[in-house]
Amino acid sequence: MTPLPRLLVVTDAAQAASAGRDLRDVLVRATEGGALGVAVRDRQLPPEERRDLVYWVQALLAETGGVLVVASPPVEPGQNVHLTAGEPPPDVRPPIMGRSCHDLAELQAAADEGCDYATLSPVFPTPSKPRYGPALGVDALHRPPLPVYALGGVTTGNAADCRAAGAAGVAVMGAVMRAADPARTVSDLLAAIEGTR
Repeated sequence: MTPLPRLLVVTDAAQAASAGRDLRDVLVRATEGGALGVAVRDRQLPPEERRDLVYWVQALLAETGGVLVVASPPVEPGQNVHLTAGEPPPDVRPPIMGRSCHDLAELQAAADEGCDYATLSPVFPTPSKPRYGPALGVDALHRPPLPVYALGGVTTGNAADCRAAGAAGVAVMGAVMRAADPARTVSDLLAAIEGTR
């Protein structure tokens, strides 16, 4: 299996647009800052437009040896997939399979079904995860049963706390999508995660 990157940038074209940015420009800048993992979310896009976005991100990451994950089926054979908490796994096992989780029981279930990683959210308060209840806090990241990305309210100021608590990495959407300088934000996140900041 391809090694998982420490930072997973989660796409949201609407958040990028709210900051006056084009999603593709944000992703180009994010990779210039060192991002090696992108999860294409944007489930609201028409299927053809979303497929075009997936292919475009795949080509972008091919230049750096990065990892593309497609959030939710349908995916094409050979593509990595990230499932919601309730989605069944694809019939054909993808090279990398992850799942969104919101508590320890869901993390254990993801581990039991053979997921390679999971996201756990919301770790910190965030407007994008209101229906999942209060923030879990970094203590929820202690000794997970599989590699976990901390998600929800992660910033350059708290990313290091997530790693110190036990997360394999962090997944970030808003902090990158809305960034005035996505390259700098990604660079700072990576420095925080790796402890070089």
